[in-house]
Amino acid sequence: MQNQASLQETKQHGAVRFPFNIYPCTIPGDFPQVALHWHDSMELVFVKRGAGLIQMGTATYPTRTGDIFVFSPGTLHALRQVPGSSMEYENIIFDLELLGGAEDLCAEKYLLPLQSGRLTLTGRLSTNDLCYPKAAACLREVEDANRSKLPGYELIVKGELLHFLALLIAQGRQHLSAETTDTQRLKALLQWLSAHSAEDLHIADAAQVCSFSSSHFMRWFRQMTGQSFVAYLNDYRLNMAAEALHTTDDTVLSIASRCGFENLSYFNRAFKAHFQMTPREYRRK
Repeated sequence: MQNQASLQETKQHGAVRFPFNIYPCTIPGDFPQVALHWHDSMELVFVKRGAGLIQMGTATYPTRTGDIFVFSPGTLHALRQVPGSSMEYENIIFDLELLGGAEDLCAEKYLLPLQSGRLTLTGRLSTNDLCYPKAAACLREVEDANRSKLPGYELIVKGELLHFLALLIAQGRQHLSAETTDTQRLKALLQWLSAHSAEDLHIADAAQVCSFSSSHFMRWFRQMTGQSFVAYLNDYRLNMAAEALHTTDDTVLSIASRCGFENLSYFNRAFKAHFQMTPREYRRK
């Protein structure tokens, strides 16, 4: 699964010449949340079972079984748990260059505008949408082909993904758009946070990055993310620590310090409250 500590994800999904992959995920089974982030790939979240919350831009939606969420490149998004519930979903990620080259008419009319953010699609398909049965069938074909990997499966994946995008475009819910100033400001802030997360950060520091007063910043950040800045920073640091526990052999003490926790006892308590297990239990799991 992708590195959730990254705010702008840059991980290569699939092979270099076939940038596509599917990740089966469960919240909170695999992790309690996927923090707010964005990337240059196209991402589809196909909810298979259960309930959760998905943030897209500044809006948050409750999910139902069967929902399909569409995150175009550059779209800020996050996935969270509904207390007492779990959500199983397929995370389908691919680069738009997989579907057409730069000289291709389809790339010129649809793929390049999608990549640049000038063309946006509907962000959510539910079972009530007219194109839903065909769109869901496309994704099931993609899942089956990826699972079997029979000769020619790449052609099936590419063809069904093109068909899926065509259904969204034919439904007429796409539009040309420009990224808002607030979204640009939030991305800049998150990049700053990524670079300075291990430091002793205060609300006044973050507010200064946005050229806001502290009081205005706190209201703005909650409106944009659904969380207070302090809660977001704490979750981000814990996700960083979880990633380091999973991918390195560094001591718990060094990981805690590197992720902005100078007090080991506090880190252990916060980690257990967040992941329902201690850092050492998480590493063993």
